[in-house]
Amino acid sequence: MSKKVFFNSTRTDEKKRSSSDQSEIASGTDTELVSSSGDTSNDEEDATAAGSVTKPYTALLRSLNDATQRGHPQGKKRKRVEIISPGKNDVVEDVDLVNELEEAEDLEISELTDDDGDDEAEKGHDPFHLQVDNPDESEIARMIDDVKHKRWLLAKSADESEWSSSLMVPASSNKPSLSGTRSLRGTQDISLKQRLKLPAARLLPAFDKIIGSLASDISSYRDVLFPSRTHGYAEDLRKLICLHSLNHVFKTRDKVIKNNCRSANEILDEDIDLRDQGFTRPKVLILLPTRQSCAKYVSTITSLTEAEQQENKKRFQDSYTQDDGHFSNDKPEDFRDLFGGNDDDMFRLGLKFTRKTIKFFAQFYNSDIILASPLGLRMALGAENPKHQDHDYLSSIEIVIVDHSDALAMQNWEHVEYIFDRLNLQPKEAHGCDFSRVRHWYLNNNAKYIRQTIVFSAFNFPSLNKLFIRHMLNITGKIKYHKIYDGMILELSIQVAQKFSRYSTTSPSTDPEERFNYFTTVVIPSLTKHSRASRDNKQGILIYLPIYADFLRVRNYLATSPSTQNMSFGSISEYTPLNDVTRARSHFFSGRHSVLLYTERAHHFRRYHLKGVKSVIMYGLPENPLFYKEVVGGYLGSTVAETDMDASIASVRVLFSRLDVLKLERIVGTKRCTLLMNDKNGDTFDFV
Repeated sequence: MSKKVFFNSTRTDEKKRSSSDQSEIASGTDTELVSSSGDTSNDEEDATAAGSVTKPYTALLRSLNDATQRGHPQGKKRKRVEIISPGKNDVVEDVDLVNELEEAEDLEISELTDDDGDDEAEKGHDPFHLQVDNPDESEIARMIDDVKHKRWLLAKSADESEWSSSLMVPASSNKPSLSGTRSLRGTQDISLKQRLKLPAARLLPAFDKIIGSLASDISSYRDVLFPSRTHGYAEDLRKLICLHSLNHVFKTRDKVIKNNCRSANEILDEDIDLRDQGFTRPKVLILLPTRQSCAKYVSTITSLTEAEQQENKKRFQDSYTQDDGHFSNDKPEDFRDLFGGNDDDMFRLGLKFTRKTIKFFAQFYNSDIILASPLGLRMALGAENPKHQDHDYLSSIEIVIVDHSDALAMQNWEHVEYIFDRLNLQPKEAHGCDFSRVRHWYLNNNAKYIRQTIVFSAFNFPSLNKLFIRHMLNITGKIKYHKIYDGMILELSIQVAQKFSRYSTTSPSTDPEERFNYFTTVVIPSLTKHSRASRDNKQGILIYLPIYADFLRVRNYLATSPSTQNMSFGSISEYTPLNDVTRARSHFFSGRHSVLLYTERAHHFRRYHLKGVKSVIMYGLPENPLFYKEVVGGYLGSTVAETDMDASIASVRVLFSRLDVLKLERIVGTKRCTLLMNDKNGDTFDFV
């Protein structure tokens, strides 16, 4: 059966799926969708006051009881799921190969081991105990009210040679300070479950300065935005995240087990409230770009848990791992890190933990950790069909990790926003929940203010800042790291003239039009003039376009404008067929085409080695600073090295506006960026 794809990426559009992938999608092995039959609204995020418990609790019970009385069972029903692809209305039956239905979370005291008891002496400084397990409800209510009304206090670290950071906390909490923030030395400084201490010490024997600082923030349950993820940091960040996630899952589970035993063996006073869980079982959500990145996370998780049994492991290995020896030797390190192995970007996986076992492909409502790509999880949520939407298993997520955010932005960032909009909403069905054990902030629809969000990216971009402002609302505080950039222009392999041209813009909505007007009135005339003066000379002009819509507009202009009728050009985008790509590259190299249009996503997914480039025009700055180095230093550098062209003939022209400050900082450096943005003596800046 062919695979139905909804908003798939360029790479997965062009490659064939393996037979195991096809069977997974056709059978819906990752999840079953629950019928949406409740009357409870899930959009009233701020309707309930922070201190009120009785009214929302009563309303939630009434709505769920009404649904049950109308004949809706607590258990899960198998359904047919419509996955709509463009131009088709085919129906794919969602049948779970594991044949697993939703189960009530039945945890017994036998699940505890001798080493799993909490050390009472450690509770005084354990962030889990202070902020999740036994918080001050009145203090939580005050801080939630601060966050709802955007009352934050800000503290910034002193500028350092490489890093700075800014911390925001609710106004009613203690005054924020980064001067006393502790950088942890190693896992011995983290309050871990006993069963995790030895594996953690083996995998992470020591922290460097930045990992130690991140470990302190993450283990304190702060929201973290770290936009400086590199290949060198990737492994340690992954280990740190997996350790934190498992520690949270195990502590939460053991708390529930102990309270189960307590309620079974003691006659409880009516005043005692055992509030230790959410509406559903899943507690951690990890969003990743590819199956291979998921396989790396799962490998780290299994190393930390040292489980005696691993159910469905072979099926997981067959579906998620793959030999990564299919690249040519000229591909850069970051490309191999992202696309090595199985680079399929449509997947979702549930992991369930017991004392001795890890179960792969667990039904989502039976899972503790969910790992997924944004595309895969969006399809599981039911895509755009309201009748099939089911996000109840995201109602009690307490930790969200978004790794390799820069790669997710190149796929489709709208999927990430879609998922965040559906986190921690009130469930439509009860799913066997014991509401007498549900924490108050869930009942009050305030779970998003307790949730911890951790985001890693190779660089910062506007959508990340939007996520930081809109969805990272943790009352414990949120911290954003800032890298001090020297500038990618210092790392070029050749010395070439680089002209940065600043144009005026009034707002983000008018910026595309103003950029296009500047390009057609200032840049194009210089190109056509140069073309007439040196018609016998092969120009080799590469026009780099970060946005596909701009690519279409410029391509249409070059094809129809009278001023460019004598200019021959080719084009390569992320949607160009491979045969047309080969033809465009050949004609550009031979000089048959004097101009080549090239999009950023085409470079991201393919990293073509273009020959014959003699000058570069950047219609916009690349989001990834490495692309500037590869296009300017790589393409121009190879032309100079492989031909008799003088480096002084090569040139680079870059268009930018005040809205490109984040991109510009990474290219020219933090200090120079301020000068280029604020200089009133001119709008053209030359670098050599």
